[in-house]
Amino acid sequence: MFYKLAGVRHFDYASDQSIFRIPFERNAALVLLAAAVLAPWLLTELSVSSYLLPWLIWTAAALGLNLVVGWAGQMHLGYAAIMGVGAYTAVHAARAGIPWEISFVLAGIVAAIVGSIFSVSALRVKGLYLALTTLAMQFVVDWSVTHISAISGGSQASLRAPDLALGGFAITSVAGYYYVALVWCVLVTLFMLNLKRSALGRALVAVREKDFAAEILGVRAFKFKLTAFAVSSFIGGVSGAMLIAAFYHSVTAEQFSIHVSIQVLAMVIVGGLGSIIGSYFGVALILIMPGTVAALFRSGADMFGLSIGIETLSHLANAVYGALIIACLLYEPLGLGRIYANLRNYLLVWPFGYVKK
Repeated sequence: MFYKLAGVRHFDYASDQSIFRIPFERNAALVLLAAAVLAPWLLTELSVSSYLLPWLIWTAAALGLNLVVGWAGQMHLGYAAIMGVGAYTAVHAARAGIPWEISFVLAGIVAAIVGSIFSVSALRVKGLYLALTTLAMQFVVDWSVTHISAISGGSQASLRAPDLALGGFAITSVAGYYYVALVWCVLVTLFMLNLKRSALGRALVAVREKDFAAEILGVRAFKFKLTAFAVSSFIGGVSGAMLIAAFYHSVTAEQFSIHVSIQVLAMVIVGGLGSIIGSYFGVALILIMPGTVAALFRSGADMFGLSIGIETLSHLANAVYGALIIACLLYEPLGLGRIYANLRNYLLVWPFGYVKK
């Protein structure tokens, strides 16, 4: 009943191509945005700092990876390396006295340059070969960070990030860090929403579906692949810098290793390739669910008086968490975002029976 199209009329192309064509979706987005703004007053500081803050930052990073994997159809196994490049760039720039606003931009630019250099291989290889190429980028960046002391200070060293300050105002509270992450996540989300209806977005989809067919139609596949890698790397670089400035407050090589790249890719796949809302769902499942499942097991063991070791509890939580991911993908291989899309499409024409399978 909420998704009805009755009474919704579009008299020009601008209204027909608007981001939210259904009033309920626009109103729901505004309500969610209002709830996000009020979250520091509605939730405890621990919940904001432990759950909402990293969720927003990693969602922005997942949206950036979804741009190149979901929209352009290019496999990427080195996204954590891109985030690490942005993180180290921003920290070194801030330690040199450059304002954080400029440091974030520099982080995105340097990450885009590094990502574009390695993405040149996308012209000649694809699929698993491209995945190996981006994996090699991950290893090259990891080796450079751990062996070049001018970057990281040494293999076991950590660089402390200067206190975050934007517009001349120092940000030291959890609420302040949260709002910085919220603004960045909203900006990335708006960019992705507009990308879906732009010429660039349609060209990326054409390249994803069949690159040589796109070439015949006049879409230069290499140009748009390179653009996808560059824009995705820019978002990843700024997200990596944001992760250090607002959450970790210091940067180490282990924070952006290969398992982090696999984790971000899992967020995108579980959420749904090319799905914006799916990226939110995927990050929530991968990032928040493990701790939640472990807490439930611990509470259940205490409730029933079971004597279970900490190591056993952690393994049980990981097993249930992995089974939950498998169950989600078995139920809907296209990701959690597709489940929402199926529900939305059903409600568009409910209660008419011809939509039933």
